[in-house]
Amino acid sequence: MRIRSAVLTAAMLATPVAAMAQPFQGFYIGGGAGYHLPLDITVVTPPGNPKATLRTSGSFIGLASAGYGLGNGLRFEIEGGAQQTGLSSVASQGVTGNVGGNLRTYTAMANVMFDMDVGANWLYPYVGAGVGYGWTSLQNVTITSPFGRSSLLSGTDGGLAAQGIGGVSFPMPNMPGLSLTAEYRFFHMEGKQTFRNVNNGGHFVTDSQNSHNFLFGVRYAFGVTPPPTPATAAVPAVVPARSYLVFFDWDKAVLTERARTIVKEAADASAKVQTTKIEVNGNADASGTHAYNQGLSMRRAQAVAAELVKDGVPKTAISIQAFGDTKPLVPTAPGVREPQNRRVEIILR
Repeated sequence: MRIRSAVLTAAMLATPVAAMAQPFQGFYIGGGAGYHLPLDITVVTPPGNPKATLRTSGSFIGLASAGYGLGNGLRFEIEGGAQQTGLSSVASQGVTGNVGGNLRTYTAMANVMFDMDVGANWLYPYVGAGVGYGWTSLQNVTITSPFGRSSLLSGTDGGLAAQGIGGVSFPMPNMPGLSLTAEYRFFHMEGKQTFRNVNNGGHFVTDSQNSHNFLFGVRYAFGVTPPPTPATAAVPAVVPARSYLVFFDWDKAVLTERARTIVKEAADASAKVQTTKIEVNGNADASGTHAYNQGLSMRRAQAVAAELVKDGVPKTAISIQAFGDTKPLVPTAPGVREPQNRRVEIILR
């Protein structure tokens, strides 16, 4: 069945390959409009007649959507749309007839999307796929066949639909949550749709619809906070007395050899000075969601605490805290990877 092939193709388009997810979490709404370029439609009845082709012309498409982002790049949304197809002529066996009127299709789709971080905070590509249902409407469309017969078509019929999506979003400066979008969609609606021939009470059946669609739009995500104001000068933070900084690779909680050396220095120092408590404070940069960064900073603090115990520090002397992305050494905007903020601080009290 052709709808299965279309769904498979759309799913392949939506599969992320070696891409970093854009940290986007929460509810959003969107909309877009643009150019609808349909492919010609095959007419499969009336029975006994040779197959004919409805030649189409481009027109408009409009969409509105609402969805939710999970924070790891995945978004799920529902979408409603409308598109109009111009009907220019009908051809069969090398003979052309006239058509007067338009074909309108209304859609209800469920989409899954994946946003990608390519290292540019002004541009985020995305891919997606959707499945749903479409309704096609013909209202008083006149067809004069290549063989001289005239038909007045009317009615509405539906079928399963699928689409593949590719696009880019452009976050608007100083307008948190607001992005402009530009995208391409390939749309497939499974046939066959049946319409009534008002002239003789017969039926007129069309095959599957396929189209290329080019849209520009806008998307607004709720709850996005403005980025912090950058410091006027990059002044290194003052490290408290008897403190040690252990840095981590991006999205990692594994100690490097350099990190193990620093932890050993802190463990040795705690045995030489009067220490009543050792604080181990985990931190993360702003390249993930707040919830994810909180968990990551805790895993980093636990890794350092375990290494301190391995180096001879009593477990009862260690207190662990996780601050997520709330205490950066270097202030950044959301989504920015900053090596100095991926750290654990060991403080000897």
